[in-house]
Amino acid sequence: MNTADLGLPVDVPSTALFTDQYELTMLQAALRSGTAERRSVFEVFTRRLPEGRRYGVVAGTGRVLDAVENFRFDETILGFLRERGILDERTLDWLAGYRFRGDIWGYPEGEVYFPGSPIMRVEGTFAEAVLLETVILSILNHDSAVAAAASRMAVAAGGRPLIEMGARRTHELAAVAASRSAYVGGFHSTSDLAAGFRYNIPTVGTSAHSFTLLHDSERDAFQAQVDALGSGTTLLVDTFDVTEAVRTAVEVAGPGLGAVRIDSGDLLLLAHRVRQQLDELGARDTRIVVTSDLDEYAIASLAAAPVDAYGVGTQLVTGSGHPTCSMVYKLVARADSDAADAPLRPVAKKSMGGKASLGGRKWSARRLDEHGVAEAEIVGTGPVPAEYAERQLAVPLVRGGEVVAREPLDAARERHIAALAGLPMSAMQLSRGEAVLPTEQV
Repeated sequence: MNTADLGLPVDVPSTALFTDQYELTMLQAALRSGTAERRSVFEVFTRRLPEGRRYGVVAGTGRVLDAVENFRFDETILGFLRERGILDERTLDWLAGYRFRGDIWGYPEGEVYFPGSPIMRVEGTFAEAVLLETVILSILNHDSAVAAAASRMAVAAGGRPLIEMGARRTHELAAVAASRSAYVGGFHSTSDLAAGFRYNIPTVGTSAHSFTLLHDSERDAFQAQVDALGSGTTLLVDTFDVTEAVRTAVEVAGPGLGAVRIDSGDLLLLAHRVRQQLDELGARDTRIVVTSDLDEYAIASLAAAPVDAYGVGTQLVTGSGHPTCSMVYKLVARADSDAADAPLRPVAKKSMGGKASLGGRKWSARRLDEHGVAEAEIVGTGPVPAEYAERQLAVPLVRGGEVVAREPLDAARERHIAALAGLPMSAMQLSRGEAVLPTEQV
């Protein structure tokens, strides 16, 4: 079963209150002024990548689609808004029948993006589109930050498996979203059963130090675990003395021991010593898993070590120092009236301090060099040039209020692998630098 195909709702009855109050007060004022039904275009983009990052990763698109479908104002929610005196009765009546009936286009999940990329475009009346600002941004900012960190860690791991282990380091619902985003970005499994249940991500886990300390001896603990889980299990060997623990582990489980886990100390040194010891004991196929507050730099430093898998928690679920992508949701075009055929007028705020935006409904494509490697992100507001017509990055996600782009999570994961393969090799560098592709306005 792949639950991504089921359109499961978020773990609340409605997503309608994942909203900043000013979205509802703007709605009330627009209804009063007669501008609420004007056709409008909002775009999600970021003006810059986090410092030192070479590319961003689009993640959370599937969760956005779920959130839009479940954006409903039921009687309980309307009662809350009425009791607080936030809205007048006319606006509450309008919200009672709210359904998003517009169109949403966006970069498909797993794709990469750059400053100025129109990551998502929401088209509809001002009233129906403005309400989605906060929920869309909260999902995309969080999920894309985690996916970008995961992608960098996957690059550093060089194909070795990565385990997401961050549930205890963040909010319980954010943990599920983070696990999903990590999988898109290149992780292989999660310790979080809620994420495994909801998104069909492979789950792993065996024991902690408390299990060893529960028993009268380390040998007793290892024996109990092997008896329960089989010799293919992973034994934690750094509770006391690593060398003695590895010896005991092989004695208890035999040379077919699945893996040992090291969770503290000098991981580079210990990995080499443990590998040598396992080989000498005949456990040549026993894998070494390392954990202990890893990030992409720590993983890269272990590239020459005999490590078979990495477990990552805190740094992953917090975006490895960048827990948001600074994405914004801006009105870029609107009609002069509520007539269905009224032309769209580009609009943009003028601002100091690097917060200016470009008006107009945008398209985007990626220019390739003679080797098929991307060399620029092209963003335009006019007709799409013929050479880019078949390479536009945005795809339809919602048409007339109906979701049209639901897909298994593995599709986003595979798309990200392909997207990375199409970037210049410098994109994989962990050293600080600018975005690997320039964004060109045409």
